[in-house]
Amino acid sequence: MPQQSTTRGAKPKPAKPRKDFPLFPHASNRWAKKVRGSFVYFGKVSDDPKGAAALLLWLDQKDDLLAGRTPRANAEGVTVADMANRFLTAKQNKLDAGEIVPSTFRDYHETCKMLVEFFGKKRLVVDLASDDFESLRASLAKRLGPGTLGNEIQRIRIAFRYAYETGMIDRPIRYGPEFKRPNKKTMRKVRAAKGPRMFEQPQVSLLLDSADVHMKAMILLGINCGFGNADVGLLPRSALDLKNRWVNYPRPKTGIDRRCPLWPETVDAIKASLAKRTEPKSSEHAGLVFVTKYGGCWAKDTSDNPVSKEFRKLVDELDLHRPGLGFYALRHGFETIAGDSRDQVAVDAIVGHAPESNDMSAVYRERISDERLKAVVNHVHAWLWPEVAEKPVKSTTQKATRRRSKEPVALRVFS
Repeated sequence: MPQQSTTRGAKPKPAKPRKDFPLFPHASNRWAKKVRGSFVYFGKVSDDPKGAAALLLWLDQKDDLLAGRTPRANAEGVTVADMANRFLTAKQNKLDAGEIVPSTFRDYHETCKMLVEFFGKKRLVVDLASDDFESLRASLAKRLGPGTLGNEIQRIRIAFRYAYETGMIDRPIRYGPEFKRPNKKTMRKVRAAKGPRMFEQPQVSLLLDSADVHMKAMILLGINCGFGNADVGLLPRSALDLKNRWVNYPRPKTGIDRRCPLWPETVDAIKASLAKRTEPKSSEHAGLVFVTKYGGCWAKDTSDNPVSKEFRKLVDELDLHRPGLGFYALRHGFETIAGDSRDQVAVDAIVGHAPESNDMSAVYRERISDERLKAVVNHVHAWLWPEVAEKPVKSTTQKATRRRSKEPVALRVFS
């Protein structure tokens, strides 16, 4: 039954077509909905007594209204959703061809998803203006740190540049003067506030003493060779030469070749881990060095990385956690200590750093001697285990120099 007004002489107020109907008949004879504290109207009740047209309009504008955006009328042109879908298709093709790694595709996917949610899937790309990007940056800055914010802004610019370069839109996007990465001063302040992103020697020793057999091997690869999460998670057994103590392993992220001498402690830890390795569930993981206790891969195509999770448990257990100190901090530590060997070219060869585009010496350099690579890891070994006795110095001249300088001689793990 229609609801009756208590006011004498007033017309009866129409009822909802059904109990779960999302709109209600307003006193102004319009279908209405209260959204974010304000009433929104969807046409006259008298013209649409069953609310069919009003319901369609609500469903069409719902996402924009709930997100606080002004609904845009449907128009012909490339929408944000169109751009995102085509851009991701192009990146998927690169992923399938092995030109980008899964984590890179995942980052692009999350960025495109965020753009569609923020601007609305029906928003025309050419309709976006500098004030839109100022609002977007302000929203991102509330939940992202400066470093992550800068990376997100870069991915957004790449997506919109793709739309222009492929002819989806006929002019470049005007972002305005504010849609930029945080400046270098801000980045320096943030980094200084967090402190060094590396574990010191006593902390690495404590981690090694407390880790289980598999994590210990991973940690040693991190500090011996500068390996990161994906490196250990995807490390193939074919990359290891344990007899001669070498690992030859291109970076999964960039494909840059790496060659690193392995310490005896690292070799022993890898052998111990392999001896207790779980049988892989899938044949595609049979060739990996590390397999989880469930028989899976330690590297996954999600942000929920198994290496990061297990390492965080160990760091929390030892009360060593602070922002920035994850498994990747071992790579930072190797780079920092190895740099003191004064052979940055050899350090870069071990960690797989890409040379600068204007570095002609890297273009002409065809190889780096194993002796230089060994000298670098020897230096890091001496930092990690300073208590290990040095080998006798045979030369009397060297002995005299040693007595005068009183400086420790680095242990030569590799002769």
